[in-house]
Amino acid sequence: MKITAKQLLYQARRQHFSVPATNFIDLDSARTFVATAEARGLPLILAYAQSHRHILSLEEAAAIGNLMADQVSVPVVLHLDHGEDINFIGQAIELGFSSVMIDASMDSFEVNIAKTKEVVALAHAHGVSVEAELGHVGANDISEASQVTDSIDTEVDDVIEFIQQTGVDSLAVSIGTAHGLYKGEPKLNFERLQEIYAMTEIPLVLHGGSSTGDENLKRCARQGISKINIYSDFIHAAYQAIQTQVPQDYIALKSVANHAMAQVLKHYYDVFETQALKEEYDA
Repeated sequence: MKITAKQLLYQARRQHFSVPATNFIDLDSARTFVATAEARGLPLILAYAQSHRHILSLEEAAAIGNLMADQVSVPVVLHLDHGEDINFIGQAIELGFSSVMIDASMDSFEVNIAKTKEVVALAHAHGVSVEAELGHVGANDISEASQVTDSIDTEVDDVIEFIQQTGVDSLAVSIGTAHGLYKGEPKLNFERLQEIYAMTEIPLVLHGGSSTGDENLKRCARQGISKINIYSDFIHAAYQAIQTQVPQDYIALKSVANHAMAQVLKHYYDVFETQALKEEYDA
């Protein structure tokens, strides 16, 4: 059952849990994530990143995502992650994505606002939710980003102006995480998260959740983060399982990898304390 992110994330904000946003790169990963969600009776944000278009085209991602969402009874948000330009985002909306992200976090504050406003106007006209990023979640590697970059924490003084001027539905904040796997566990700025949560009413999002540490992520979920993005942990777990179990043919290899990714999602459902979506929500 495909829904918009707004339907889901406002409940998560009210009840202090997070929903996993799982980046898929093929049919197997998408099917694994959605089947796991259905088995647990829990909602899912099925995400496809523009940076992965060299692995899976937007058209292929839309076909897979819409098919998977339509086959299950649990709520599934088909989300475009890290949309980089208005044309690509517009195509995603036309192809049935129910949520889109505009990532202009490396632009100036003024340009970020202008780009986000343009996407909000386009998406809202089609009933699609919009996420933006303020501050910048950097990258430890290029598995999820186009280049390695440093993180820039979200400035509290900019948050209200950004939300008011753009009308965005959810906001990705930078509090110390980065995309990819860490060497060691990051130190998150929970004081900054508390400040931002206290002054906002829209759901907050955390990117770079992989290898951030269970206690860090559980605390984020309880203290105001409504959506947490995971990608590298799935890919790493699948590879490690293949290395350990040494499957003897391609079909067995896929089975091993899919099982490992399912276990990671089950684990994060518990860490994030994800709850089922109620029928009563803020539309």
